[in-house]
Amino acid sequence: MSVTYLIEFDVKPAELDRFLRLLNGVLDAMRHEAMFVSANLHAAPENDNRLLLHETWRSHGDVLQVQLGRSYREEWHAALPDLLASDRKISVWQPLRDDHVPTPA
Repeated sequence: MSVTYLIEFDVKPAELDRFLRLLNGVLDAMRHEAMFVSANLHAAPENDNRLLLHETWRSHGDVLQVQLGRSYREEWHAALPDLLASDRKISVWQPLRDDHVPTPA
């Protein structure tokens, strides 16, 4: 069964560009993983430094045992203490329904 992670970030204002550069590298790489489903990054309307990452994967076990150890995540994970004003908030969810506007042919 697939699993969705909601990850909240409070990024230091001076580090937002670096945070996004490093995270974009991770997102670009992980979209090619076989177990990857989707990822969406959001900014809070009232605070551009408050971000929410919504990731869905096919297997929670694969994320824990394989994906978190991918080399393309190393630089980003190592930089997080310098980039964030507070610890990430991570919650795990199981999708029950997924609606989208159909893509035109």
